[in-house]
Amino acid sequence: MGEPAARTPRERYRAQVREEIKQRAWGQIAIAGASALSLNAIAKQMGMSGPALYRYFANRDELITALVKDAYRSLADTFAARTEAGTDLGGLADALRRWALDDPQRYFLVYGTPVPGYEAPEDTTRIAAEIMAHLLDACAAEQPPATPRPVDSHLAEYRAWAGEHPAPSSALRRALTFWTRLHGVLSLELAGHFTGMGFDPAELYADEVRALGVSGADAAMLAEEK
Repeated sequence: MGEPAARTPRERYRAQVREEIKQRAWGQIAIAGASALSLNAIAKQMGMSGPALYRYFANRDELITALVKDAYRSLADTFAARTEAGTDLGGLADALRRWALDDPQRYFLVYGTPVPGYEAPEDTTRIAAEIMAHLLDACAAEQPPATPRPVDSHLAEYRAWAGEHPAPSSALRRALTFWTRLHGVLSLELAGHFTGMGFDPAELYADEVRALGVSGADAAMLAEEK
């Protein structure tokens, strides 16, 4: 295959402006949340007219979709890099927390309260499915439990959320348990609900990872994250 054609100056300028719009949007989200996102306010900050900015993003939802895709792609790439290095569930748990702490607003856009009136398009959910596929791969690689749990048969029937991943029902349950418990701790931590309680959230997160049956160096490394 040949190399992709170089972008024209016009295309490069358009990409630069779109990137600046997204950065301004993240600034708004950090102050007032995604539901208060205003393209007109961003245009004013950039010295543009509203109609001029709409040439780059047709409406608020299109801009939110671009931000959501960037957020999901960032985590998908983070997980991919860890799995290519041969990581296990402990490594993914560590990667998830580091990614979340690096940019809490990015985390909350995709894993926090849904933006009123916004519905993500299908191609966005496909990127989210990549993230879950990495987790399912790690869970499927584990030794299955000797005794199945009641929910396993339920998940064997209702597995559309896992796409075409061939993971057995025990791995589906393992992935969901891992995902929900760790996101629960992260969401509370990033929202400030542990502030003033006097303990280290990193220790709590590491303990949750261990309670899920993950042990060893990766879990110890989690406890060191401040």
